[in-house]
Amino acid sequence: MTGEPWTDAFDDELRAGAAAALECIDDRPRTVEPIRRGNRKRTVVIRFREHPPIVVQVCDEPARLRTEATLLTEIAERTDVPVPPVLAFGRHDDVASLLTEYVPGDDLHERFRELTPETRRSVVESFGSSLARLHEAFRFAACGALVPAGDTLTPEGAAWDAWFGDYAKRAVGRLPRSFDPIRTELRELVADRPRKSAPPTRLYPWDLRPGNALVADGNVTALVDWEAPLAAPAPLSVAKAEYLAADWYVSDPAPLRDAFRAGYAGIRPYPTVSDAERAAAIADSAVDSSGDVTNPRYPELAVDESIAFHRRALEECL
Repeated sequence: MTGEPWTDAFDDELRAGAAAALECIDDRPRTVEPIRRGNRKRTVVIRFREHPPIVVQVCDEPARLRTEATLLTEIAERTDVPVPPVLAFGRHDDVASLLTEYVPGDDLHERFRELTPETRRSVVESFGSSLARLHEAFRFAACGALVPAGDTLTPEGAAWDAWFGDYAKRAVGRLPRSFDPIRTELRELVADRPRKSAPPTRLYPWDLRPGNALVADGNVTALVDWEAPLAAPAPLSVAKAEYLAADWYVSDPAPLRDAFRAGYAGIRPYPTVSDAERAAAIADSAVDSSGDVTNPRYPELAVDESIAFHRRALEECL
């Protein structure tokens, strides 16, 4: 299918890989809808004349996409957490491709404020229970980025103290100058060892948030974008997911925090989160991979309002 009009949705370096990926589909693309998923890959929904629609992701960093494909497969095998089923993973020269089933649903980020308070609580509770199921299903011997090892994933192998120190220092260091009045206190907080001994290490899906969820009829139909997963103790991922799901969209997050924690506790005990872990998680959430301040709410807050939002949350940790 190389050279067909639908491949114009991809940059030159990705076009041949995308065409090669679709050789396993015995049908011709009818429409192509680009979707923003991750900063290092190109994602589109392709609809065919007869074949069911699929999602195609292509990336010029094959190891990253292979990691995502492996994790999606293992999540589907080990849990009932809603993720898109993997259809195929392949590589063409230096471009990797991942094909998954298309799961219908609206972007929860755009729909969250429209949901009734009861439905919001139910949705956020499902985030808590999904994270708990992932923590039950995935346990590792060390911290760090997860990389493929055969048919499974393994962490790069850092010890807890060293890994958390680097993670927290980097998160605080990336905050823009407007956070300077509290930066010294934050650095002192996260420099303290949050725990006397290393806690068990679990899957850390660091981007588990409504912006990476699809919703239909008040239910989450799929959690998407599992790029660059980590292994870390449960409290850190709990702190970040709670901030992104419960605090992000409403002025009074207390009911949604309760819902998130109830969802998690329905599967496994809710962990104790230290102020250092919570501050590190919030600081990491406040700036995206491009170095820009992230914008809570929908419609999103302006930059100054976003900075104030994150700063208030960080000050609560001090």
